[in-house]
Amino acid sequence: MTARRQKLFALTAAVAVAAGFIAANAHLIAVAIGSQPACTAVAGAEPARRAC
Repeated sequence: MTARRQKLFALTAAVAVAAGFIAANAHLIAVAIGSQPACTAVAGAEPARRAC
């Protein structure tokens, strides 16, 4: 393997790892924002927490 090919491989691997890290964190943020299981709506009742 030539030095140029090694650099290209290392750069490609680093970009793939960074993209995976960013995608995983974006998914966790989306799930955290989209779900609040303790904040279910009940007719005539106050929310369980003020943030609901």
